[in-house]
Amino acid sequence: MAWRGCYRLELQLRRCLGRKQAWGRRGITSCIDPSVGLTEEQKEFQRVAFDFAAKELAPHMAEWDEKEIFPVETLRKASQLGFGGIYVRPDVGGSGLSRLDTSIIFEALSTGCVSTTAYISIHNMCAWMIDTFGSEEQRHKFCPSLCSMEKLASYCLTEPGSGSDAASLLTSAKRKGDTYVLNGSKAFISGGGDTDLYVVMCRTGGPGAKGISCLVLEKGIPGLSFGKKERKVGWNSQPTRAVILEDCAVPVANRLGEEGQGFHIAMRGLNGGRVNIASCSLGAAHACVLLARDHLSVRKQFGEPLASSQYLQFRLAEMATQLVAARLMVRNAAQALQEDREDAVALCSMAKLFATDECFAICNQALQMHGGYGYLKDYAVQQFVRDIRVHQILEGTNEVMRMIVARSLLQA
Repeated sequence: MAWRGCYRLELQLRRCLGRKQAWGRRGITSCIDPSVGLTEEQKEFQRVAFDFAAKELAPHMAEWDEKEIFPVETLRKASQLGFGGIYVRPDVGGSGLSRLDTSIIFEALSTGCVSTTAYISIHNMCAWMIDTFGSEEQRHKFCPSLCSMEKLASYCLTEPGSGSDAASLLTSAKRKGDTYVLNGSKAFISGGGDTDLYVVMCRTGGPGAKGISCLVLEKGIPGLSFGKKERKVGWNSQPTRAVILEDCAVPVANRLGEEGQGFHIAMRGLNGGRVNIASCSLGAAHACVLLARDHLSVRKQFGEPLASSQYLQFRLAEMATQLVAARLMVRNAAQALQEDREDAVALCSMAKLFATDECFAICNQALQMHGGYGYLKDYAVQQFVRDIRVHQILEGTNEVMRMIVARSLLQA
């Protein structure tokens, strides 16, 4: 099968790596230039990520989606550029970059494949949680192989009966000497069954958030198994399965932080995860604006290019405006998170809410501009639509994001 849309996307990305000749020309490309306001060092990170997206992700994204391939070797190539532990400290193999740097990188990578980049973002979140809340022994045991992506990680919070109400989780961890014995299950786990480490939130105490602890489980231990591979609308380059725990014994030495600190650790991870997933949405929207612009220029109806229609010009302008506004909000949240500001949680929620909603609307409008062609799997625009739809659900639904923002306002 000829993946024509992804071939076009690869060519488009090669023209949009942040080089002077791409961003310097007049028109819509320059007005949505994602390098505006960045330092020279950040522009270099961005250029490397755009280059990797164009050469290693975009040419394969349709095949990975169609055949549901988890591209482990490509992930390890990404780790050679420092993308396996972007905001993990350097002494355990991380790149030690800021949250803003991370957002810039994930936005660029997602122009090539949202699904694969989103998994990289989840892996990075797990590595950061171990780096931040783990002991020195845990950091040096787990982080080097995560940063090299020799080992891959999964984040395990959601359960069949506790999604948005995460503090009601039921997976139990009963302490017996130097081990915890876990029973329960986790749902919708990205990488489940194919990854090597599982950062699991479980109940070691009473009900509510204060009874939750965080354990790191290694694949292969007795009692750890997985459900069937889920069939999804998008995100098909990463497997999703239930994680099943049946009398699963885990050393107490694998607990991150203290007993009862697990929910705090999980939420700290998700604050960054929300910025990361919003950044992935930005990349998809950026790619779709370019694809829509090019389609309008070449497609003719009623004897004229679609680009001559003022209505479509206005819609394209709205898409570009939404994209730039979302990018500014995400980068502001990333900076607040890096500075550990008091308003960081609310700003991360705002950014996730606004960027994932607006970027989905951009991608969906780009599909509409393609007409019937946009609905064909030969064209990349439909995959961007399918892949980013879930961003409005995961890392906290956008309804929960509204609750967090409202609570912040009302408690001020």
